[in-house]
Amino acid sequence: MTTSVEKVNGYPVAEPRFDPLALAQAEAVRTEADAKAEALRIEAEGKAEAEKIKAAEEAERQRIANKRAAMRLEKEQADHEAHLAKKAAETAKAEAEKAKAQQAEADQEADEAARAKEQARSEHLWKWGARGIYAVGLIIAAPIQFLAFWDPERPFLVAAPALLEGLALVLAFGAAWAVAHRRDVAPYRIGIMLGALIAATINMWHGVADPSIGVNAGLIGAIASLGGPVVLMAYEHGIAQQADGIPSRRERRVARRTKAREEAAKAKAKAEKQAAEAKVAADKAEQQLRADEEQARRDRDRQQHHPEVWAVADAMRSARGSQYVTEQIWGEAWYRVTGCKVVGVTPEIEAQSRAAQARMKTATDVPIFGEFSQVDSQKAPRTKRDPNTPDGRRFNGGTPPRRTPGDTAPYTAGAKKQASIEQTTRAATEELS
Repeated sequence: MTTSVEKVNGYPVAEPRFDPLALAQAEAVRTEADAKAEALRIEAEGKAEAEKIKAAEEAERQRIANKRAAMRLEKEQADHEAHLAKKAAETAKAEAEKAKAQQAEADQEADEAARAKEQARSEHLWKWGARGIYAVGLIIAAPIQFLAFWDPERPFLVAAPALLEGLALVLAFGAAWAVAHRRDVAPYRIGIMLGALIAATINMWHGVADPSIGVNAGLIGAIASLGGPVVLMAYEHGIAQQADGIPSRRERRVARRTKAREEAAKAKAKAEKQAAEAKVAADKAEQQLRADEEQARRDRDRQQHHPEVWAVADAMRSARGSQYVTEQIWGEAWYRVTGCKVVGVTPEIEAQSRAAQARMKTATDVPIFGEFSQVDSQKAPRTKRDPNTPDGRRFNGGTPPRRTPGDTAPYTAGAKKQASIEQTTRAATEELS
């Protein structure tokens, strides 16, 4: 069933008819709306994708920065740990060296203390041993002398043994005093030996002359009279040498060996030094000889090839008192003769060089035409068209028609708008892509 409207407000309704302009306008509006919507959608998607990409890039950048910071922190921690380990090692090494030095010093002090203790012990034994031998000798020799000097008619002679044996003992005490006070000990030693010899001679004479004493007792008495003072004098002699700083035979032997080694080392060092100096002198002489030969060769070469400059240089050398024509003198003479500061360059060489430079500049600055031109070489060679050749285009009778303004119908407004929409859409798409 179809309903039709015949009148509107009392007027008959005109029959509808086809309006292509309105249809084109409506289509253009719809197309424009769709294009705008599509452009907005594409723009939104592009912005969202750009934000997503930017966020991903920012996250990746932050991850890389965090990783770098972590790596930097690990490196700093490793460097710090290495520094601490190195410092601890150095401290441990220093402490070990210090402990080693202290241990060596303690060992040396212990050795010195042990040596001093042993020296004190041996000196104590030697001291009292010598005194003990003297006392034993006195005990043996004194009774023999008392028997020898006993005379009821002259009882005072009983004091003679005390005089003879006491003489050596008192002189031994004097020798000890001289050693302690750094005095000459020789007179006391001579007195000790004289007293001991007198006592020994008396003991031996009485042993031989008096049968009641006997030769054996006289001989033992003589030995006792000599032995005690000799032992005590030997002890005092060692103490005197020690106090005076006189080295012993062993110390003198060690000193001679040490001195011989030092002298041998000095002689070896002196020989090595002399050999090194001789080598340096030989090398220096050889270098000087080579320098003289080179200077002579240079002088001959210059005198042969540059006689004018050589004459001036030799005059300058003589005036300055120089032994050779030095490089400075030769450079100045070259400048005086040729006028050029560069040695080896003459005015002719300079002129040729400048001419060559001018030719090279002209050759490099002049443009190139023809087949060797850089601009023309980038294009394919074009051949000229023969004017008698037919046009070759179809449906124009061989002659292209001439176009004039107004031959082409103008575009409609809808077509122009559609073209504008398409251009806008294409530009937006290219921008997003």
